[in-house]
Amino acid sequence: MRLSSTAPRTVLGAGALVGLQGLTALGFTVLLLVRGLAGDAVTGGNVYGEAAYFAVLTAGVLACGIGLLLGKHWARSPSIVLQVLLLGVSWYAIGPSGRPEIGAPVAVVCLVVLVLLLRPATNAWAQGEDYRGE
Repeated sequence: MRLSSTAPRTVLGAGALVGLQGLTALGFTVLLLVRGLAGDAVTGGNVYGEAAYFAVLTAGVLACGIGLLLGKHWARSPSIVLQVLLLGVSWYAIGPSGRPEIGAPVAVVCLVVLVLLLRPATNAWAQGEDYRGE
């Protein structure tokens, strides 16, 4: 699998970060499955259903990250939406949940990805124009 040479570095950097988010989500999904197999049901909920839900979300995030790394134009918009949604999650983690050690790094990564995906070179690439090699 070869990375696209036609995509600007901003797209490739964003793809790497979105892929990292996907791998983190995959780790969380595996952790949920391990908890379920160990019989640890904290709130009496269906841990397997939750793991299946996160597996579907993880597949979407990984698809966007891989799509950006391969220079696929379709992956940009869902990645932007994902970052905006994760900014809301990070705000909740920082504020109401009282977990800034989790929320702050997530917010920083989201902001970096948004900046990369909204740079002029990325916009020009997404519209099929010459982006002058950034």
